[in-house]
Amino acid sequence: MRNITLIGLISSIAFSSAAQGQDAADPKDFTLDGEFGLIFTTGNTETTSLKGRLSSSHELESWSNHYMVEALYRQDESTNDAGEQETKTSAQKWFGSVQANYKLDNPDNRLFGFASYEDDRFSSFDFQATLAGGWNSKLWDDDTSSFSYSIGPGYSFAETSDGEDVSSVIFRAASDYRWKLSETATFKQIMSTEVGSENTKSRSETSLSAQINGSMSLKVSLILNHNSDVEEGTENLDTETAATLVYTFF
Repeated sequence: MRNITLIGLISSIAFSSAAQGQDAADPKDFTLDGEFGLIFTTGNTETTSLKGRLSSSHELESWSNHYMVEALYRQDESTNDAGEQETKTSAQKWFGSVQANYKLDNPDNRLFGFASYEDDRFSSFDFQATLAGGWNSKLWDDDTSSFSYSIGPGYSFAETSDGEDVSSVIFRAASDYRWKLSETATFKQIMSTEVGSENTKSRSETSLSAQINGSMSLKVSLILNHNSDVEEGTENLDTETAATLVYTFF
C-alpha cells in the first residue's frame, strides 16, 4: 500500500507542476527521447538483456520540468550438471524521477521539488523513494556546455528486503554537466547523492552520444549506483554499462 501511495504522490507532482507551468504562456520547448537496448548472447550461457528509458524536458515561462523513467531486465539460461536447461532472472529494475524548477526573477535561479522511486529486485531494498526540495541554479548555458546544480533537504522512504523500515531525513545534492563536443557528439555527466542517517544513496551517469541522423543517436553510458548500508552478502556498488539507441521524438 505504501508503494502505491508513493507512486501516486510522485505522479501527482509531475502532473501538477506541468499544469501550473501553463501560466499564461505556451510551452517554449518540449523534448521527448526514447532509449532502447537489446542484447542476446548464445553458447554455454544464453543471456537476454533489455534496457529502456523515456526522458523529457519541458521549458515554460515560469517552470523548467524534467521527467525520466527507465527499466532494466536480464534473463540467463544455462545448462546444469544434469544436462537440464535452467532459466533465471538476474536483473529486474525500474526507476522513475521528476524535478520541477520554479524560476525566480533571475530565471537561472530556481526553487525545485524532486521525487523519485526505485524498485530493484536484486538489491537490499524492497523499494527506495525520495522527496526533496530546495535551491536550483544554472551556472552557465552556452552553445558549447551547460552546468546546473540542486541542493536541499528531503526525506527518504525505504524498506529493506526483510521488511525493515529505514526511512530518514536526508540532504540531497545533484549536478548536471553537458558538453557539446561537436555538432553530432555530446558528453554528459549527471550525479546525485542523498545523505541520511540510515543510508547514503549516490548515483552517477556518464554518457557519450553520437548523432546518426536527424532523430537517431548511438549512446554509450556507465551508471553507478552506490548504497552505504546494505545487507550482508550484497555489494554496495552496482554498475551498468550499456550501448543503446536513442530516438528523439520532439
